Amino acid sequence: MNYKESIVDFCKHLGLDTIGFCECRVFEELRSFYEERKLNNQENEFEEQDIEKRINPFNNMENGKTIISIAFPYLYEDKEDPKIYFSKYTRGKDYHQVVSYYLKQVCEFIESLGGEAKYFVDSNTLPERYIAYLCGIGFIGKNNMVITEKYGSYVFLGEIITDLELRRDKPIEQKCGECTLCLKECPTKAVNRAGSFPNICLSYITQKKQIEDIWFEKLSGRMFGCDSCQNVCPFNIDIKLSQIEQFKPYEYMKDISLEELINIDNSIFKEKYAVTSCGWRGKNILQRNALINSAVVNKKLPIDEKAINSPFVKDYYHRLLKKMQL
Repeated sequence: MNYKESIVDFCKHLGLDTIGFCECRVFEELRSFYEERKLNNQENEFEEQDIEKRINPFNNMENGKTIISIAFPYLYEDKEDPKIYFSKYTRGKDYHQVVSYYLKQVCEFIESLGGEAKYFVDSNTLPERYIAYLCGIGFIGKNNMVITEKYGSYVFLGEIITDLELRRDKPIEQKCGECTLCLKECPTKAVNRAGSFPNICLSYITQKKQIEDIWFEKLSGRMFGCDSCQNVCPFNIDIKLSQIEQFKPYEYMKDISLEELINIDNSIFKEKYAVTSCGWRGKNILQRNALINSAVVNKKLPIDEKAINSPFVKDYYHRLLKKMQL
């Protein structure tokens, strides 16, 4: 039996058509890359700091032979409010749940073939973009995104490690050429000719718990995430939209109520935003970002301090009030 072909066919049956395979091995070639990033303070607090864990997938599965990378397109429709901006990936159901739902089924299929399989989504030690590159899923662009032929860079990545030894795919050559649109568009130059600096990426800044006042103006309407580098990428033009129903944007994520976010309570958060991909950071981050954007975009803070329950959010309220009075 051709196990690889059977797995690919099963994935296609699920609606997943961008799949690749590479050898499960220690990625020793990444060691110097990670060491240099640490030395130059190019990492952020959400990244795994242990280099040995990052380059060695056997920490996740000792008897792994093959890593399978699967791309999940999430751009279901492209309608947005530039004044109150949630990144495209946040508008439907939380991708951690969606990707896990599909990868679990693929693992069960591999187990039915007699193999062992374990899946991974986002929060793990695997260098998922590099693995996707090795698997031929796409190439890594100048903005550090994996860019696929069919869906551009609007994809989530999921991995499966299996003890089945499966034929490997070939990496795709980088196709950016002389294009520098993403470098020019990046608001903080987190991506530039010298490399990528995720610790100043605005997507990361919107998710950090503690941010300095210098970032307030830079957010410029961004509630969660950024997308600037993706919006100008030529490889994101004339791409296929996602057919994964769970990524269909919720209506309230297409027509954002800044007032609701400024006055958000636990009930509203749990009912709406907790089920999206921005829910994992909690209610207070969303309320803080709403206050920042109201102060910067609308030049006002339409809420009484007494109505804010969180000391964390109150701190930002006072800082914003002070900046507005200067």
